[in-house]
Amino acid sequence: MATDADEAPLLADEPLRPGSCSRELELREFRDRYVFRSLDGGGAFAVARSDGSLRPLSAEEAAAGSDCKVSKIYGVAGMIRLLAGSYVLVITSRKDAGSYGASTVYHANSMKFLCCNEAIKHLTSEEKRDEAYFMSLLRIAETTCGLYYSYDRDLTLNLQRASKLAAGRVHKPLWKQADPRFVWNRNLLEELIETKLDEFITPLIQGSFQTEQFTLKDRLVRITLFSRRCNRRLGTRMWRRGANLEGATANFVETEQLVEYEGLTSSFIQVRGSIPLLWEQIVDLSYKPRPSIIEHEEMTKVVERHFHDLSQRYGDTMVIDLTDKQGDEGNLSNAFAAEMQNFPDIRYVHFDFHHICGGGNFDNLQVLYDEIEEAIQKQGYFLMNSKGEILLDQSGVVRSNCIDCLDRTNVTQSFLARKSLDSQLRRMGALSSAESISQSDSINDKFKKLWVEHGDELSLEYAGSYALKGDLVRYGRQTLPGLIKDGMSALSRYYLNNFHDGVRQDALDLISGYYTVSKSSSSPFQIIGFESAPYLPVASAIIVGGITVTTFTLSQVGRSAQHLISSIIFAGLTAGVVALVKANGKQLCSRPRLCGLI
Repeated sequence: MATDADEAPLLADEPLRPGSCSRELELREFRDRYVFRSLDGGGAFAVARSDGSLRPLSAEEAAAGSDCKVSKIYGVAGMIRLLAGSYVLVITSRKDAGSYGASTVYHANSMKFLCCNEAIKHLTSEEKRDEAYFMSLLRIAETTCGLYYSYDRDLTLNLQRASKLAAGRVHKPLWKQADPRFVWNRNLLEELIETKLDEFITPLIQGSFQTEQFTLKDRLVRITLFSRRCNRRLGTRMWRRGANLEGATANFVETEQLVEYEGLTSSFIQVRGSIPLLWEQIVDLSYKPRPSIIEHEEMTKVVERHFHDLSQRYGDTMVIDLTDKQGDEGNLSNAFAAEMQNFPDIRYVHFDFHHICGGGNFDNLQVLYDEIEEAIQKQGYFLMNSKGEILLDQSGVVRSNCIDCLDRTNVTQSFLARKSLDSQLRRMGALSSAESISQSDSINDKFKKLWVEHGDELSLEYAGSYALKGDLVRYGRQTLPGLIKDGMSALSRYYLNNFHDGVRQDALDLISGYYTVSKSSSSPFQIIGFESAPYLPVASAIIVGGITVTTFTLSQVGRSAQHLISSIIFAGLTAGVVALVKANGKQLCSRPRLCGLI
């Protein structure tokens, strides 16, 4: 993959193609304004540093003035208004991630908010405190991972959907072509849209983009794995579970596997998403908090809205539920299965992944495939030739879920994708009816690498850590290094989910517009309960200190009765603090300040 240093320089004043946006911009930072000038032969605009007001500029106005700092940026990702003014999000570095069709796809390596907040000096002390918290959330948003974009192609639509739309749509601005569900920065684009700065608007897609190529019969085959994460219930692992009242689910991701061979292009779509019930799983310092179903009279309607949306977009839907049949997961799974009985036209398949694939035996997924093979072959995949003529359509979609829709889901989706890849390559003439990519170690390893990296990227976006069970995808079994890596990832998830994700959820709620800042909105510091930051370190210190002193005094018990009494006192104090921490686990964890769960 190439970085900016590897890219050929663009010619100044090279005209923009209709429907594309500026690839490179000159940013000029004056004391009173920011000036953005397209280096692609486009226009320019200014943002006032006092209040964030926008103004299109002529070429002469854009070139005026010299007392400024000049730098190059690679896109404008939007604006957001807080109490003291506006903040402009720009892409400061990028990486060539590959190509989708004939268009280059870039990964946003780094981003930065430019401050237009001179009014901060007029805020009250409480408003300054609130603004400081909001600005800290913007700094978290700057580090968002897995953001991809193109300057001349809408990446939000899969190949089948895009091929069915009118050809004239490609001449519209990219933001008008895009499916708003998959535009991560959709809320940040409003002011740029209102000011008609179309050529500067860069839609970003959060997800994963991986590509590999190999040869079959001396012909090049390219596989692209592209996932698009929905923004309608954006959030972190423990603070966004299940569905909202509109039927949008947490961690909903559309994954497209593209295959290109000898002028033919094929696309296979799968989706994943949290169990579409109203449920929560509040962190409480335990390793695995208990999921809880929220009783609501709209529950069946929520499920109906979710699957109606899927059927409208993808056709027939088959549900694969990978959760445990026993324990807390079993209660949630049973409730899901009971709701699905209200929808006889939707096939629901339960597959207890942990039980059937216990011991890390990936090959046992063949049991699942044998059960659903006929339905998957009936749904098929999309295929078109070099002339754009459609040869095959995908008539439905498989919707997979576990609890997180990460590890078990990724393993299962990779298994189904490999089966589909064999079918696609056979139809294209790259494989005979008796051949499979699994017969070639080098090709099979490249395919597995795609899905391992894909799983890691989606896991980082939702849970903050690498995916578990990567060994099952890469090797078909669990290995000792894989177990160690999974253990480290599990500890990382525990820490982030309990002590960091509340703030990260606030950042996502702010960026997505789920929470809107205004003078009349309540302060994020108007919360009830403990603040985890001051209390948890003290409690931890008392517990560790108590255990240490108790252990030491117990070793001295034989010398005097006083040591025995001291041991009992310190042991009792430690046990009391442990009980207090356990009883107040939910209050001691990092919790969102801005929005509720549903």
